[in-house]
Amino acid sequence: MIEAQVRTIVATSCPPTGPHTDGAHAGIEFYRLLTGGDPADADIRDDDDFDRHVLASVLAAGVMDGGPITERVGLPGRELDTLLARCFPAAPLGASTCIGGCDTVIDDETVMVRDLLLVQRSTEGEVGHWLAAMVARRAMEPNHLWEDLGLRERSELSRLLTRHFAPLAIRNTGNMRWKRFFYRMLCEDDGFVMCTTPVCAQCNDFDLCFGEESGESRMAERRREFLRGGGDHADGVR
Repeated sequence: MIEAQVRTIVATSCPPTGPHTDGAHAGIEFYRLLTGGDPADADIRDDDDFDRHVLASVLAAGVMDGGPITERVGLPGRELDTLLARCFPAAPLGASTCIGGCDTVIDDETVMVRDLLLVQRSTEGEVGHWLAAMVARRAMEPNHLWEDLGLRERSELSRLLTRHFAPLAIRNTGNMRWKRFFYRMLCEDDGFVMCTTPVCAQCNDFDLCFGEESGESRMAERRREFLRGGGDHADGVR
């Protein structure tokens, strides 16, 4: 199971040095295990490389959160197994050694967001299908969506959505926060109105919908915390 692999990474690569060390280091190490590089150094100019970066980032974020990785990223074990084999074939994580066949229980809210994304897909193949499920699941977490996906900045999320879910992304003409935008689209599709005023600029919730989403990525923040308190083990993180 993938959880056993993660525990091995933590136990062998990073003896604990602080309250956030295990999850932080495991997430970074897992990204490196998949891609061979550090997330801060990822070259995403090519679309295929960008997709691999996104997938690795989401998986790393799920590892950082702890618990069953299948539940954290919204994919059953057999699909996660296929993802790893096809997108990260050079990684020392094989389908036969890492992923079991367990399924995840998906709540109704996640299913609604996933289905919204699926019907708005603009690319063919499995990556868009996987990302619809993964984005929907990570949208249930409390931070900005780009942070909960493990991405480095919001622009990577915008590129992801524009690339794989273009019909939906182009409807966000006001650059609304993506989580708020998803729910607005769900309400509109069902004939409901989420907003309290017809003009966004006059709404009391304007900052909730359009406020700034800048900041330090979760993995960068956790890496910095680890290096600051890592002592003799800090040299093990790249």
